[in-house]
Amino acid sequence: MAEVGLVQLAKTALKVTKAVLPARRSRFSKKQFNQPQLLALLCVMRFEDWTYREAEVRLAEHQELRHALELESVPDHTTVYRFLRRLKEEDLAKALAEVVKRFPRYKGRRSIVAMDATGLTFGALSSYFMHRRQHHSQKTKKPLTYYWLKWLVVVDVGRHLLLAQSAHAGPSNDCCRLPQLIDQACQVAPVQVVLADAEFDSERNHQHLRRIVGAQSVIPPKRSRPEWKINGFRALMRRDFPQQLYRQRVQVESIFSAIKRKLSARAPGRSLVSQRLQALLLGLTFNLYRL
Repeated sequence: MAEVGLVQLAKTALKVTKAVLPARRSRFSKKQFNQPQLLALLCVMRFEDWTYREAEVRLAEHQELRHALELESVPDHTTVYRFLRRLKEEDLAKALAEVVKRFPRYKGRRSIVAMDATGLTFGALSSYFMHRRQHHSQKTKKPLTYYWLKWLVVVDVGRHLLLAQSAHAGPSNDCCRLPQLIDQACQVAPVQVVLADAEFDSERNHQHLRRIVGAQSVIPPKRSRPEWKINGFRALMRRDFPQQLYRQRVQVESIFSAIKRKLSARAPGRSLVSQRLQALLLGLTFNLYRL
């Protein structure tokens, strides 16, 4: 994967955000910064894994980066945070689709896509903190509640691009989320084959992909006893599973590895809303990185 400079990424992010976001939220908004600039700055922060205060310091030191973002002054860290909280997931989905549309090798051909999920941490938890949590749980005889963020994506395995994404608290079973995400991906690019692991195995998902989306579904059937009778497309998967085609699903694991190594493995935030937005920003930033 080719390396991308920070200034070049900022310029690309600003072009994309200008295409999907209006300059002002309302006519009463302040004229010092506009929405595309702040969203592009959030993508730069995800690219470098900066905190809000780190971004403020780096922008003050980096004149070329300010010029790339067309900033005449450095926004305060609270300004960036409040913009993130006002940001809508629909706007990030539009930006994701805009990047795919601008990808030079994306010309109309129906794609082989894969759907999978990975976990993102929401902060750096020390072992001492976790030990105290466990000790308090044993003392009060209350269960230790600990969750992580589950990031669900649909990727084009040939071009290594994200077509749709969502995030929520985990652990959970995401079988019912497949139709919605695949429909979002189809609005971005035509889909020919959908590859997914056994977590998404259900006859309803096969029916939706083959009869409504018009794509071939390749989902291995869940483990069961040979004498159990299954019908429909699940029986077809058990009888004649296309193993050679299914092997391309490993590309989604390569994408997760590249994101966590080159960008970040965290979705920082004190609330679930902020963590979800940070995860979606991570997917948008990876697409910008590929562009």
